[in-house]
Parts: sequence; C-alpha cells; structure tokens
Amino acid sequence: MKWFYIDTSITDGDRRQGPFSIDEIRNFVNEGKIKEETLVWHSGETNWKAWKDYPEATEAPEPTEEELLKQTIETLLQSRMTRKRFAGFFVRANAFIIDNIILSLTGALFLYVMSLAGLIDINAVSEIVNQYIENPSSTELVSKALELPGMSAFFTIWSFVQAAYFIVFHAIWGATPGKRLFHIHVEMAGGEKLTWAFSMFRFIASIVTQATIIFYGLGYLIVLIDPQKRALHDYIARTRVVHDPIEQKNSKEINKEV
Repeated sequence: MKWFYIDTSITDGDRRQGPFSIDEIRNFVNEGKIKEETLVWHSGETNWKAWKDYPEATEAPEPTEEELLKQTIETLLQSRMTRKRFAGFFVRANAFIIDNIILSLTGALFLYVMSLAGLIDINAVSEIVNQYIENPSSTELVSKALELPGMSAFFTIWSFVQAAYFIVFHAIWGATPGKRLFHIHVEMAGGEKLTWAFSMFRFIASIVTQATIIFYGLGYLIVLIDPQKRALHDYIARTRVVHDPIEQKNSKEINKEV
C-alpha cells in the first residue's frame, strides 16, 4: 500500500509527496512533518483525509528488532529478579560459620573483660579449652567449666547474646551478618518479611535442629533433598532461606549493551 501526504510548506507547484510506506509516514509524524490535520491518502481511498482520521494514526507501530530485543532482555531480567532462588546447604553453612566466628570473637572479648574485672580465671579457662581440643568427646569438661568461678554467669550472658544476635538480625534485616555477606535472607513461606514473633520462634526451633547433631545432623542435611532447601527449623517455623533478588539494570545500561 502506497501513501501520500500534502506538504503545506510547499507554496508553489505540486505539494503531494509520495509514495511512502506506512512506516515512513509514521516517521514523518514523529518528525513533525505530518500533523493531525495534514491531508493523507493511500491507494484504495476515494478522498484525501486528515491523518488523525486514519485508524493507522492511533495504532501502535510494530516494534523494531532492536526494540523487541530490548523488551525480551527486560522481561528476562524481570523474571530472574522476581524468581525465588533458594539458598542451598553450602552457602547456608558458610554463612553460619561466619556468624559463629563473629560470636566467638565477641565471646572472647567478654571473657577478657570479665578476667580483667577478676570475675574469671582466664588461665583456667584456657586449660579447659586446650583439653577440649585434645579430646572433644569428653563429657566431663563441660561440668569442669561450669565449676570455674564466673563461668555460670558467662554462659548465661552468652546464651542471651547468641539469642539476641539471631533474633534481632533476622527480625530487622531478615539476615545475620553472615547471611548478608552471602546475599541470602530468611523470609516466611509465602514470601512475607520475617516478624519478631517468628524470628524468636525460628531461633527456638533451631535449637531442636542443633539437637539432631547426635543423629548425624539430619535436621540440617534435609536441606540437600528438600525442594525449597529448608532445614528442620524452617519446617517448624514455616520459613525459608532465599537469595537476595538480583537488581534489574536500568534502561540506559540495557540500551548500551544492545
């Protein structure tokens, strides 16, 4: 189909311009050469009409290959950003190790402060630690440690510190420092943010999971076979650990890549 239009900027001679394709006509519209009131005609029409009276004036132009490619990339990025990626056993284990390193350093600092205050004999504590390293399966070392002056108070304070560490970080940010380092976080089974109540509940449930260590750590190992990679305490608290969403690139970055 061939299109023509009347160029009103021409004052002398034939003002009819054409033939053009519909894509070229639309380009002229975008450039301002053809306005709503510009007379346009195409083969098959009996009379000239204003451009605004043609159905093509309101139809969206077919996207170019470049535009289709951009739309496809944006759709794929959006899909990847919103799709849940569950955190597996090893990334969770690494995050847990980081958290325990932080807690251990904090505990060592507590012990040092208490020893400076004369509340704990740090040399006696060091001796028990060395004995534990030599014989980790010994059940007598725990009772010996508790018999040391100040250790009962330390363990009590330390239990509260550990509980506060996991409960507070999960309730506020959904992730402990270890999890944030590996870009994972805890959320409810439906994707909602973890509440304070469920953060506390999940911590209590994690104690149950820790108790399965005597059964070869089954409470943790089920992460390897569960479709959503949940541990025992995730089942109990109805939570799951997922990777943080991938930030979508802005349109300028996409245009540059394309």
